[in-house]
Amino acid sequence: MTEIIGVRFKSGGKEYYFDPKGTPVSMGQGVIIETSRGVEYGECVQPNTMVEDDAVVQPLRPLVRIATEKDLETVRRNHEKEKRAFHICQEKILEHGLDMKLVEVEYNFDGNKILFFFTSDGRVDFRALVKDLASIFHTRIELRQIGVRDEAKMLGGLGICGMPFCCSRFMDDFQPVSIKMAKTQNLSLNPTKISGTCGRLMCCLKYEQEAYEDAVKRMPKNDSFVETPDGVGNISQVNLLRETVTVRLDDQPETPHCYQNCEIRVVRNGKGKRPEDYTPPPAEELAKLRRFTPPPETEEDRLSAALANLSLAEGERGEGDGERRSRRRRNRGKKPMDGAPAAEGETSRPTPRKGGEAPKDRPPRPPRPRPDKAQSAPAREESAPSTPPTGEGEGEKRPRRRYRRYRGKPKGEGGPSTPKPE
Repeated sequence: MTEIIGVRFKSGGKEYYFDPKGTPVSMGQGVIIETSRGVEYGECVQPNTMVEDDAVVQPLRPLVRIATEKDLETVRRNHEKEKRAFHICQEKILEHGLDMKLVEVEYNFDGNKILFFFTSDGRVDFRALVKDLASIFHTRIELRQIGVRDEAKMLGGLGICGMPFCCSRFMDDFQPVSIKMAKTQNLSLNPTKISGTCGRLMCCLKYEQEAYEDAVKRMPKNDSFVETPDGVGNISQVNLLRETVTVRLDDQPETPHCYQNCEIRVVRNGKGKRPEDYTPPPAEELAKLRRFTPPPETEEDRLSAALANLSLAEGERGEGDGERRSRRRRNRGKKPMDGAPAAEGETSRPTPRKGGEAPKDRPPRPPRPRPDKAQSAPAREESAPSTPPTGEGEGEKRPRRRYRRYRGKPKGEGGPSTPKPE
């Protein structure tokens, strides 16, 4: 077993392993490491860990020390020097008229070497530029040409998904990405949609490639001849994510049907001729391929069912309350007869006298019977004066007369007179 620590020199850069020499190092702590380029400052991203001997490349470079306040001050001064060197190098590039784009400047920890990273479409003769920079900084100068992906990793930014670049966040190395991955995932081959900010194919195409390759092995190809619960036909479209296929049946070629992968039986995979000796099985046997899967109950379905039950309960309650109110309205003013049961919700009480309560030995006075509307109508007709109706038919009602009350003496007369009907 070998004890190691993981160190990263740049944010989002590659993680390297070193020998801590028994020194406990915590995550996020600054360390001084001896590298092939000399002494460098880095940040611990993996504390002391024991791994197998064959899991790391021997020999491991040792840990020099834990970073102190003086070391952190040296790192801050180097960052300030990098900004000044960046502007000076840009001016010299314009003076020499070189076709190159300066990306980043990096000082090593000791300050005896400066690295200039640039991008260019072709080869650049920068020997004169190196001489000018060496005469200004009086130290070792190194110019390193990088690609557009390395440029995006150093500068950072936001992708078309709205998230920071994967290469500048967590990717240690660039994975190879090809246009075949976009074809396998049924993506549009438009370069503007499958390319990143750097102009190359998006690195995230590699993430789901294994899942798509596994789905391709289990799903049939286009133009395959298959058997479905509704008949036989050819596949016109394959959805790898949902694992569904669209089939044009021989009986109904104008209306394609969608089936799950488990509901079809492949007779011929891919393009080709239909088997000559093939006989479609009977419809009863094909119907067995169908698998009924009830749709999952959603939150909207449960809410609508609860509202329906609530409205039904309120309707029954409202109907009962309306019937009870109408019964009370009909029985209002009526007193129950002796021996007659009282209405629902009402109790018969003895009528108290003026001087106090009614005597207990005296039975309550029965209520005076009131004639119904049907019985009182003839009586009113008899009491009315027998005046012939003004209408043509005998059954027509007489117009109602309106009388005006006299409020003063009429002109030319000394006393009140009976007002004439209008």
